[in-house]
Amino acid sequence: MLIGPVFTREAVTSPRRPKLYVYRTLYVTALFILMCTAWLVLAGAQLIRNTGDLARFGAILFQILAPIQLALVVFFSALLAASAVSQEKDRRTLVLLMLTRLTNCELVVGKLLASLLNVAVMVVAGLPVFMLVVLFGGVSFGQVGRVFGVTMATALAAGSLGSTLALWREKTFQTLAMTALAIVLWLAVCEDLFAQNAVWFGRSAQQWAVGLSPFRAVIAAARPDFGGGESLLNLNGAALFVVIALSVAAFLNVLAVVMVRVWNQGGVRPRLAEDKAESIWGENHDQTQGASDVAAVAETARAGHVDSGLRGAKSRLPSRQVWDNPILWREMKTWAYGRKVLVIHAVYLVLFALAAAGLYASIASGAATTRGDELGTVMPVAAKSLAPFFLVSLVVINALAVTCITTERDGLSLDLLLVTDLSPREFLFGKLGGVFWITRLMVGLPLLMCGYLWWAGGLTTENLAYLVCGLIVMDLYVAMLGLHCGMIYASSRSAIAVSMGSVFFLFLGVVTCILMMISFSGSFQVQLAPFLAFILGGSVGLYVSLGVRNPSPAIAAASLLLPFATFYAITSFLLNYTFAVFIVTVSTYGFTTAAMMMPALGEFDIAMGRGGAEDVD
Repeated sequence: MLIGPVFTREAVTSPRRPKLYVYRTLYVTALFILMCTAWLVLAGAQLIRNTGDLARFGAILFQILAPIQLALVVFFSALLAASAVSQEKDRRTLVLLMLTRLTNCELVVGKLLASLLNVAVMVVAGLPVFMLVVLFGGVSFGQVGRVFGVTMATALAAGSLGSTLALWREKTFQTLAMTALAIVLWLAVCEDLFAQNAVWFGRSAQQWAVGLSPFRAVIAAARPDFGGGESLLNLNGAALFVVIALSVAAFLNVLAVVMVRVWNQGGVRPRLAEDKAESIWGENHDQTQGASDVAAVAETARAGHVDSGLRGAKSRLPSRQVWDNPILWREMKTWAYGRKVLVIHAVYLVLFALAAAGLYASIASGAATTRGDELGTVMPVAAKSLAPFFLVSLVVINALAVTCITTERDGLSLDLLLVTDLSPREFLFGKLGGVFWITRLMVGLPLLMCGYLWWAGGLTTENLAYLVCGLIVMDLYVAMLGLHCGMIYASSRSAIAVSMGSVFFLFLGVVTCILMMISFSGSFQVQLAPFLAFILGGSVGLYVSLGVRNPSPAIAAASLLLPFATFYAITSFLLNYTFAVFIVTVSTYGFTTAAMMMPALGEFDIAMGRGGAEDVD
């Protein structure tokens, strides 16, 4: 094929994997369950008298399903593209690919499209469900086409971003964290632009925000078009976004194609001294002389290099004292995840500045605690700045927790650690302490923003205590979730996908429930029955992800209770029962954290997948 052998292999082998059919079946089933749930919520809250009521239901349902599909596509496109390249680097097979006859374009574009193949199949499989929504009325085929155009363009742009960052960065954590931060920063800047009152190049700030933000673009695409279409010379809304997204994807891929061999020179620099010595010896001496003379010339070349003086200076420095827990010492006293972690902190500080500016603006206007916005939700206005910032903090903590295990396994150093005299307690708490040390900004700055909101009068002291304790419990939960998935999954891609996917689907599920409850408003206390299939599906999915490999009664109980408790917390929040939200969140997520921690401490070998080995005399 024209794209290259990398994509050809993926296109040929993917239909042979049962996971391809399982994933797209689950996706279509989830969309259909959401549709049925929305219908049951509507039927239980309102009377349906005519076709106009059905048309309004179809329009509202379409405006809920379109952003949900977009969120899924952005997450999976960026994650799969980034993890596909990072896995090649961790296993040191990317250098082998560059040693073949593959061109840079075949390598970069082929790897990108291969990682996006499953996403494209999933989106196409969901198209008939969106066509069913048209039958309710209120939605046209043109709206569906515009939504899917925005969705596919976003998938290509997000995948290109993840692939380019993965080719640039060496560590998997750096790639995942920078990808998540870049996407959230992208959306935050566009939201800030949408709130401005200005005109640039003949377009308002709102039009530019729609053309730059996938979230705003898909909302615009889901609305009826009364303008009679858009010309090629006057692109607005969704069409403008598609053009910009494809241009960004093309730029990122061209950059990756040009720089892929510059960024990835593994195994080349250590050979420079020997290559220089052999070239000098070949020019001035007989080729039949011994190899010892060549080695002597190589040593002379090394001695004259600038790094030789630095190595000599380091050799005279006193050795460092290692703590009783060497795992914790390594995580805190060395650059275990590369010096580019400072870049992640810098980007996170930029995101913090944007969130703080939005929070300050809402407090200054006196609307920080008021509920309601253009989407019709009952979220406080301050939550529009805080919720995305809290989410990206949890994602970064979770990404570091899972990659601190998968990187050790792919680097073939995990087995070496397991044969030492390290106890399970030292290993687990050393990794956990290292995670919170590296991500101390992601833990501390959200708490600082909560304190500022309380100081400005946006929170009561009671609610501040609830919020701070809840955030600490969620930080522990996502960190332990990452360690748990890293230990039970031998495949790095599976561990990363399950761990980060659980955090993402938790947030997406909460937002989806709130949107559906508010869009089809009624009595919140009696909405358990419509959401029952949704909740049970979450319980089954959570148990399959976390407990089916190493069955545990505690994890089974946590998997069953967590979705029900989360639904109860959502309804309590909508009814302004803050104490109930606090008690349920802390107890259930704290119990789930302990349920994942106990097997790692008490049955460490089984948790690491080594339960089948027996000592043989």
